[in-house]
Amino acid sequence: MTYSRILGTGSYLPELLMTNAMLAERVETSDEWIVSRTGIRARHIAADDQKTSDLAYLASLKAIESAGIEAGELDLIIVATTTPDMVFPSTACILQEKLGVPGIPAFDVQAVCAGFMYALVTANNYIKAGMARKVLVVGAELMSRILDWDDRRTCVLFGDGAGAMVLEVSDEPGLLHAKLAADGRYQGILNTPAQIAGGKIQGMPYLHMDGPAVFKFAVKALSDIAEKTLDEAGVAQADVDWLVPHQANLRIIESTAKHLKLSMDKVIVTLPEQGNTSAASIPLAFDCAVRDGRIQRGQTVLLEGIGGGFAWGAVLLRF
Repeated sequence: MTYSRILGTGSYLPELLMTNAMLAERVETSDEWIVSRTGIRARHIAADDQKTSDLAYLASLKAIESAGIEAGELDLIIVATTTPDMVFPSTACILQEKLGVPGIPAFDVQAVCAGFMYALVTANNYIKAGMARKVLVVGAELMSRILDWDDRRTCVLFGDGAGAMVLEVSDEPGLLHAKLAADGRYQGILNTPAQIAGGKIQGMPYLHMDGPAVFKFAVKALSDIAEKTLDEAGVAQADVDWLVPHQANLRIIESTAKHLKLSMDKVIVTLPEQGNTSAASIPLAFDCAVRDGRIQRGQTVLLEGIGGGFAWGAVLLRF
């Protein structure tokens, strides 16, 4: 049997750390209001001249270094992003040029906050099918570019960043099992509906979210898919060493952990200092926990998250 395993990880966060106090200077809010509702205290915001591919590139360099390989050994690049550099070409193609590895396949995946899991599963299937041996998977976002900074319901939630993993072919299972799902009937709850037509932006170009509706759907959907993933893999909840959830809201994270009977001591949480970085949040959190020694080789890790679409999923892996 052919499997895939994670060879290396990397991440990048922009230099500017925007605290809740800084936000309170531009919109009617407060540190107490934001923390009590979300658990977020700060978020990183990209410089005006930074693009999504720039963040992806810096995270990718760290992942490639961590993997102990050269960029030229890659034979596939997948980027999960909601905020591409441009309409086309894909951010993955732009990243490929920056890495100096022309010729190999490169494409984007768009599933918003669930994007990295969709990309990870796609990479896994390429490897299992014998179509790739070393794959760079990146989640990169500039969420600050689609926020209405006068809307305190949304601008306090999101940040910018990128996380990356290098997967390689293996004789032993790394990615153990995964489940993905989507339901377009809920597209109106969380979206950015604008489009370009005739050289102009049509529709609202800012992120829109019905917070209570998202919370209600997310808690049930994440709990259910995480439980089904474990059941189908034949892995007991007690055997999960770490849960790495999408970093959207602390109450959602706590509710999912409680449903899975996991102590918060087993949950990787980067939300307070990073906010919601959409497709970048899971690889950012994973890399953080690898580098500080919490996630170690041989441990069983469950990834799960949900985003606009709705699209959601869970990936169980052995690191």
